[in-house]
Amino acid sequence: MTRINKEADENPNQLRISLDTKAVVKVGDFSRGGYNRQHQRGLDHDFGAKESITPFGIFLPETKESFFWMATSKVTADFMVDRLEELFPKLLDRCPDLKVLVINADNGCESSGSRTQWLKRLVDFSRRYNICIQLAYYPPYHSKYNAVERCWGVLENHWRGEILSSVEKVLGLARSMKYAGIKPVVKLVRKVYRNGVTVIKSEMKKIESSLRRNVSLKKWSIKISPKK
Repeated sequence: MTRINKEADENPNQLRISLDTKAVVKVGDFSRGGYNRQHQRGLDHDFGAKESITPFGIFLPETKESFFWMATSKVTADFMVDRLEELFPKLLDRCPDLKVLVINADNGCESSGSRTQWLKRLVDFSRRYNICIQLAYYPPYHSKYNAVERCWGVLENHWRGEILSSVEKVLGLARSMKYAGIKPVVKLVRKVYRNGVTVIKSEMKKIESSLRRNVSLKKWSIKISPKK
């Protein structure tokens, strides 16, 4: 992991990103603990949330830029690759000669090295843009080292004690936080994503031909080639 990240950070033809999903946030008049700057009274019982938001983030360790998407549905493998597709033109602006995209993640259920739909979408992505993708996962109980986690810590401190009474307030607070002096780009995604999308075994065999798994770290280090 350290070697892969160091090489990506030093090579002008490689770019490293860190991605992760934050815990679901309930939207409503709930007390979140700590000092409330608006002196607004929160509910002392959970009577049901108005809405739920799941933050998903992509962080660029080299430039300290962060991009947050607030999802009103489940953050699935398709959701994550759609967001990568959305961001990719900006990534190419920063690295026009990009050959290898290194993705740091924590091997969560929707982005793990065994999640078939995640791997299929990334193979398609790799072929579409003719780039290699290196998946570099953090082992269990070490996700705190994933760089985007630092952004989640800042965000949690930023809105701690606040009453997240509306989606607009969730978005506004996220947009006003800073990490390393830089505010994140924040968007709301209301598209509903279907859960449990999988790839049949016969198709997965073809996808595996584009994957090069580390012999000793099969689920934790995977290189995806654009060649069929």
